[in-house]
Amino acid sequence: MSNPHPLVNLARETIESYVRGKKVVNVPAEEELTPDMKQQGGVFVSIKKKGQLRGCIGTIEPREANVAQEVIHNAISAAARDPRFPPISPEELDDLDISVDVLTTPEPIESLDQLDPKRYGLIVQSLENPLKRGLLLPDLPSIKTAEEQFHHTKVFKAGIADDEPVQMYRFEVIRYT
Repeated sequence: MSNPHPLVNLARETIESYVRGKKVVNVPAEEELTPDMKQQGGVFVSIKKKGQLRGCIGTIEPREANVAQEVIHNAISAAARDPRFPPISPEELDDLDISVDVLTTPEPIESLDQLDPKRYGLIVQSLENPLKRGLLLPDLPSIKTAEEQFHHTKVFKAGIADDEPVQMYRFEVIRYT
């Protein structure tokens, strides 16, 4: 197995520190930051245990000064605040696989023909209520078609009714493992 990317190492260190002692790690010093840690961007931290999702939280647009800070914030949220799962326990730490996705800037699209669920993630936002917004990362094993990707994002992620008008955005990710 190859060495994990520095962003994944940062996410793992953050999760372990928080789960073991509720301590938030410090952002690495400026000279320790890799070029991809210095940029700004939306970031998702995904945690799997034995191949099954155990936590995933992220930001569509950057909220922090750089990707490193975004990873720290979202790693804690994925480990302790994903409403779908109980907080990760110290006993689980050795069984976790962690990935970090850095999002490109979302671009509006007009139709599902502009999607490829292997390449693009999808954001669906209600035009009637912009607070209703859902996101699905690309290249998920259970999503095979653009139609499945759209339906899952609209209904399950955003809670948008079938007859509600929406705006779609696509984005790509740089996935670090």
